Amino acid sequence: MDAPVNNWGRASMLKNRLITAILLGTVFFGALYLLSDLLWALFLLLFIVIGAWEWGGLTGYARTGRVMFSGAILLLGLLLLPGIDAFEFARQWGVVLLIATSALFWLLLAPFWLARGWHFRSKPMSALTGGLLLLPPWVALVDLRHIGPEAVLVVMLTVSLADSAAYFTGKRFGKRKLAPHISPGKTWEGLIGALVAVALFASVLCFSLHWNAWFVVGFLAIAILSVMGDLFESLIKRQAGKKDSGCILPGHGGVLDRIDGLTSTLPLVAFYAYLPFYLSVLIVR
Repeated sequence: MDAPVNNWGRASMLKNRLITAILLGTVFFGALYLLSDLLWALFLLLFIVIGAWEWGGLTGYARTGRVMFSGAILLLGLLLLPGIDAFEFARQWGVVLLIATSALFWLLLAPFWLARGWHFRSKPMSALTGGLLLLPPWVALVDLRHIGPEAVLVVMLTVSLADSAAYFTGKRFGKRKLAPHISPGKTWEGLIGALVAVALFASVLCFSLHWNAWFVVGFLAIAILSVMGDLFESLIKRQAGKKDSGCILPGHGGVLDRIDGLTSTLPLVAFYAYLPFYLSVLIVR
């Protein structure tokens, strides 16, 4: 009797996961193409604040602490909203500092953090790290849409493809654990499957849109960074003794569970895309 119940449970979870993904995709796609810059930023900020609440829960904040941290993220987000003349100076500097700091974090610090399995030693440190995980991908999504909605979609599709390919390849061929002390389910075979899938996807795009073939390397970097973001959240959840960051998204868990691969990729993509602008802000100011 156990097997049918388990199969029914897996089927129900898959159904909830699929329905949630379709609804989220539809709402996100509509917002991406229909909302103004300001409304787009506010739409995304809602999810970031929910993610802040979840982060507070993962890192041991009491209810008051979670409210204060979420409120601080909301306030900083409002100060960084686009199109408000009174905040434009603060926004330019805030965006540059957030994106640059995030890029340094993921390229230099996060690999050591994952390798050593560091724990948070203070609430201020967990708050700073949470802000660094949440605000940079938000401003990156806001600013990347200025290049074009397609730029946002390409990055998000790449991360989603890498995640799905790693999952199914790992299920079918996975034997060697990628990071057993962090996420026992992830394998080297899954990572290779993700890289192959992303390379094929990038090659098709480059051929169809007449892009330089070197873009394939960039897409592979996005795939690797998305795995790092996934592993980082997995480490925090494991240290907190939790399977999911929340339960707001049926079949998916919480907001952080859905954006973990984006926290590490979006800021790096924005850093590369807007580097000349960021440098001009630093030099002119």
